[in-house]
Amino acid sequence: MQLGINLGYWGAGMDADNLAVAQEADRLGYAVCWAAEAYGSDAATVLSWVAAQTERIDVGSAIFQIPARQPAMTAMTAATLDSLSGGRFRLGLGVSGPQVSEGWYGVKFDKPLARTREYVEIVRKAMTRERLSYEGQHWTLPLPGGPGKPIKLTVHPQREHIPLYIAAIGPKNLEQTGEIADGALLIFPSAEHLEDTTITHLRAGREKAGKTLDGFDVCPTLPLAVGDDKDVATLADTFRPYTALYVGGMGSPKQNFYNQLARRMGYEKEAAEIQSKYLSGDKQGAAAAVPHDLIDKTTLLGSVDRIADRMKAYAAAGVTTLSLAPAGFTLDERLASLRAGTEALERAGLA
Repeated sequence: MQLGINLGYWGAGMDADNLAVAQEADRLGYAVCWAAEAYGSDAATVLSWVAAQTERIDVGSAIFQIPARQPAMTAMTAATLDSLSGGRFRLGLGVSGPQVSEGWYGVKFDKPLARTREYVEIVRKAMTRERLSYEGQHWTLPLPGGPGKPIKLTVHPQREHIPLYIAAIGPKNLEQTGEIADGALLIFPSAEHLEDTTITHLRAGREKAGKTLDGFDVCPTLPLAVGDDKDVATLADTFRPYTALYVGGMGSPKQNFYNQLARRMGYEKEAAEIQSKYLSGDKQGAAAAVPHDLIDKTTLLGSVDRIADRMKAYAAAGVTTLSLAPAGFTLDERLASLRAGTEALERAGLA
């Protein structure tokens, strides 16, 4: 199992620290550095900046939002980043959610699975550098009856095949991801529930494509907080607002993928309470309603030995790249967490 680092969203006042974190991860031998985008910083610019100031670590979009870009533009960006980074780019895609898709980009959040499938097909076809033509339900290239003509990409990616990941949570999305992608980007993964909530659906998709999970990258992001084992409850409390935001407020009452995941993990009553309180404006109450067990099972908390045991559980459950989001109030604390992650991986015998 490899380690990655997830920098999250840029522009939160820690930009210089984030670069130092990426550089330390590069020095320590982490496999990949991911950057996210929502409705603030864009991931492509951040990844360009990080790639220019690192040497070995891959840089990956987690995610480029599908409603934000036409697929041909994503192919251009992926090819350019792969070329500029010397073959270190990983392309992560996702549909985002209905509030961002329709509120920020003005793109209807309908038929997300079909849109994703077509988007991936166009991106991959464009990156082969053959002339681009496509007939689908959501995209037709060139547009019929106009002056458009099939065009081919002029940029040469460093590699013939750029790894393509999809952010997936729901069963149908996971199955399609297994079928059409090279890896899955996961959030709130519990090693104890991973087979039922995730792996079984990915495996079904791989079987549809006539493949196995061999070579497929199962890549969850987990917050990491290092400390004494007797302080695990206190460490977990630092992630209550984070968990409450996703389970309670990331999406509409009818369409919150993270809330649905928590319910599939057995926290149906708690997930409903968190969402009700969060959407009514009681964010503190929502955070207080998050069960300690849910936080502990979806983060890495405690001593290096405890974290090593959790890493073993994730590896046994099928995780191939474990991306860490190190907590810390200072840069030194975040860097120490990175080093602890490496030490834990070695103690687990997974390095």
